[in-house]
Amino acid sequence: MEQIRDARTVQRALTAAHLYYVQDRTMDAIAAELGTSRSTVSRLLTHARATGIVDIRIRSPFAAPQRLEERLSERFGITADVVPVPDGATEVERLQRVAIAAAHVVADLVHDDMTVGVAWGSTTAAVSRHLVPKAVHGTTFVQLNGSGNTQTTGLLYASEILSRFAEAYAGSAQQFPVPAFFDDPATKQAMWRERSTRRILDMITSMDLVVFSTGSAGSQVPSHVYSGGYLEAREREELARAGVVGDVATVFYRADGSSDGIALNARATGPSLDLLRRIPQRLCIVSGVSKLASLRGALAARIATDLVVDEATARALLE
Repeated sequence: MEQIRDARTVQRALTAAHLYYVQDRTMDAIAAELGTSRSTVSRLLTHARATGIVDIRIRSPFAAPQRLEERLSERFGITADVVPVPDGATEVERLQRVAIAAAHVVADLVHDDMTVGVAWGSTTAAVSRHLVPKAVHGTTFVQLNGSGNTQTTGLLYASEILSRFAEAYAGSAQQFPVPAFFDDPATKQAMWRERSTRRILDMITSMDLVVFSTGSAGSQVPSHVYSGGYLEAREREELARAGVVGDVATVFYRADGSSDGIALNARATGPSLDLLRRIPQRLCIVSGVSKLASLRGALAARIATDLVVDEATARALLE
């Protein structure tokens, strides 16, 4: 009975939304046609927006964010979505606005029968809380890198993010139950030969879309790989000496986009930058000027085809 009521609500919300947004009918006229009250029509329209039946976008050719998007596209060869954020906003507020905008972009990119890689972290966690439900079929969401360390398996944190993606799109979730970093590169190589691990690695290799942010040691909203007990002091020093400016899924890179010769990468469980570059669509989501260096490095490495970024960071990126 509950499913029948839900189906009826969705159908009525769809009808109300079509009458209001497509046929330009007033709420009073819709109420009369549906045999209900004006307040019920308002609730149906709210339901339509909340569940993704209606997706409202504003695109002005005169808006500053639109001009920034065009300039970012020209300079970096990417599709950019610049999010307006007031200058006085806190970094947490800034992240929330970027996450909401990114959730709509994800909805545009996810389709039937896709394999979608999701990197765990503070930004993708925020995005996962604002995903717009969308009816797709046969889509699998796979954890991009391991999440365990000496203090925790990290599976709960990573699985919550992955589960929200799978639930929003009625897909399946595939976890990657290995450490974020192995103690010894030889252990990683042996584990990568195991059939159970190879199954996940094969899925990662065949991804159609990957969703990630850039990690940064100096980010004002702490990147989880730096704040979650994954790196020891000596490892941080080692990364600094190597000229590292950021990481994607625990794979580190320099300002020029290079990643060769960074010792920690031999123990990391995330996909190499070469593998990422072979994925057809790669959505990078960044919030805050404190991540500017890591974003520049990622763009130099050409590991993003699409970018969602706040306006202040977009401006700084172009200066």
